[in-house]
Amino acid sequence: MVVTEEESRVWTVPNIISVVRLAGVPLFLWLVLGPEADAWALVVLMVAGFTDYLDGWLARRLDQFSKLGEILDPVADRLYILAVVIGLYLRDIIPWWVALALPLRDLLLWGLVPILRTRGFSALPVHFLGKAATFNLLYAFPLLLLGEGDGIVANLARTFGWAFAWWGIGLYWWAGVLYAWQVRTLLRDTPRRTSSAADHG
Repeated sequence: MVVTEEESRVWTVPNIISVVRLAGVPLFLWLVLGPEADAWALVVLMVAGFTDYLDGWLARRLDQFSKLGEILDPVADRLYILAVVIGLYLRDIIPWWVALALPLRDLLLWGLVPILRTRGFSALPVHFLGKAATFNLLYAFPLLLLGEGDGIVANLARTFGWAFAWWGIGLYWWAGVLYAWQVRTLLRDTPRRTSSAADHG
């Protein structure tokens, strides 16, 4: 597989934004589980959601696509979802089955990566449904965090938060099924990659 100069670039503006977004993952966990500074944790999540859109927009606008960027963006999304799930579960904001359902789906898909490699692929393209699921979840979790408390605002936040959460969880698993189906199709239609092909890829 020939990698172009554009694809091999590392220090692009979108990639730097993705790295900064990744740095917010441990910061969010510390804010939620340490001082329980929920307002600042919400700010981190909002910045993460905005930069998730921004890095993709800049990649298209500046024509700065790269292989690293294709990896960093979904990895950052998954780590944020995992961090939020852990944080909210340990704060008793979400039940155990929600905390288990989302990482379990990712674990099952990561198990397909070695199979993909036998056909010369390291990952599948990001599907629209996966992006839609992530969008819903990144709205749901801040609302659920905001819903901790009493009053009209908290009640509304919980209601809308769970609405986004249900849609997000459903779409997340639906996208997972589609990814698994894509892998099945690749296994059926793509010949196994030989060792000599791998050496020259």
